[in-house]
Order: sequence, then structure tokens, then C-alpha cells
Amino acid sequence: MTDYTPIQQYPAPQAAPPRNGLGTAGFVLGLVGLVFSPIPFVGVVAWPLVVLGLILSAVGVARVRAGKATNKGLSIAGVVVSVLGLVVSILWVVVIGKAISDVNDQATQRHTITYSVTGDSKTADVDYSTFEPADSVKSETGAAVPWTKTVEATGLFIGAFTVTTGEDGGSVTCKVVVDGKEVKTATASGEYAVASCTGF
Repeated sequence: MTDYTPIQQYPAPQAAPPRNGLGTAGFVLGLVGLVFSPIPFVGVVAWPLVVLGLILSAVGVARVRAGKATNKGLSIAGVVVSVLGLVVSILWVVVIGKAISDVNDQATQRHTITYSVTGDSKTADVDYSTFEPADSVKSETGAAVPWTKTVEATGLFIGAFTVTTGEDGGSVTCKVVVDGKEVKTATASGEYAVASCTGF
């Protein structure tokens, strides 16, 4: 008679939930986007990366909650870095937009420039920027001192203003006032001395 050893039956092991590839991809994209986001000009690349990273990470979190995946921590980290990258990207857009707006405002702003010459010299040769057309300089030879002239300029500018005494010498002082504020002054004395108020 043959003895049969009963076969023990064990319950089949439950399959482990699959790893979450979407959550991992979302984390990687969000991290790369966060690294690129604060870099000027290169940060433009961060926009699609952080948005896609946020979407994939959010899907990864949803898969973990549904029991279809296991890497909950990595998916949540992907959401966090993607949101941070998105915030930095938005801040850059605001900063760059403000800078462009400021430059445009300065480029269209009108300025009033007043040149004046004082001193004990009776006459002087005066050279000054008129800004219309741009960078044009006008000269007045033997102008009576005191002397003054007001011109208008639009946008960003660098002006020139020089005063030269004649052969009789004496002293002259040049002064530049832009929009009511004194920005440049200089004094010179002697024969053919030059007072320069250039570079305002």
C-alpha cells in the first residue's frame, strides 16, 4: 500500500501594486523645471516642464489613492517642486513685465532741460544739446552772460553743455536743470577756459 503525502495548499500571494511611473516622471519634470525657472531667458523652458510635471504628479497621487501605485511620497514631492517652479516662473514674468513697462515709460517721457550760464565774463561761446533731431548740438558764439535756454527732450538721453570764455577771460559757471532738479554744474575762469556740464 502506497502512502500519499497530502499536498499543502497555500493561498496565492497578492500581487503588489505596480510602481507609479507617472508620479516619477512628474517629479523629474517638476525638478528640472524648478532648476531652470530662476534662470533668465532659459526659464521660458521651465513653463511647459512644471505644468506637465504638476499634471503627471497629480495623476500619480490619484493612482496611489486608488491603490494602483505605491510611490506616494515621490508623487507628492513632484507636486511640490512643480508648484514651486510654477511660482518662480510667474514671478519672473511679473518682474520682466515690470521692467519692460518701466523702460517704455522712460522712452516716452518728456523732459524739460534748462541751461544757464552765469559769471563775470561778459560773453562766452556756448554749445548745448537740443535733442531734436537726436544728439544734435547747437552753438552760440559770443553769447551775452548771463545766458539761459530751455529745450525739450523725449525718452532716455545724454546731453552735452559746454561754455568757453573769450580772450578777455573772466569766470563762467554752467548749470543744467532737468525737470526742475539741478543735475550738473561746473565753473571755469581765465582766457579760453572751458566749463563743462556734459554727461547729464
